[in-house]
Amino acid sequence: MPLSDLYTITSLEQVPGQITCTLQIDATHPVFQGHFPGAPVLPGVVQVEMVKAVLSKALEKAFALKEMSTCKFLEVLNPAETPELTLHIQYKGDEVLDVNASGKHGEKTYFKARASFHSVI
Repeated sequence: MPLSDLYTITSLEQVPGQITCTLQIDATHPVFQGHFPGAPVLPGVVQVEMVKAVLSKALEKAFALKEMSTCKFLEVLNPAETPELTLHIQYKGDEVLDVNASGKHGEKTYFKARASFHSVI
């Protein structure tokens, strides 16, 4: 199932080594029919994929996950209740990025991750 229409980037700010991006999540997307009917939950793997997609868009090159050193999902993200998520991404590197990322809305932190991503051709 394509996830390209699962969310829309509504803002993206970047300074060297840091990206802040706000995403609007479509709570009616078909992925939520199976995850889970009547109680939608944004899958953790999709949250990590969002980090990769934002890195690729902001830095204008394709990246792939190389290694995940830590990843903690701290809250369940129900897109019907929380349709907006702000990603805070700090990174170092060029062809291989060492990344610290988190997904937040208001005072709630939904996930934190440390990973490395490598550029792909």
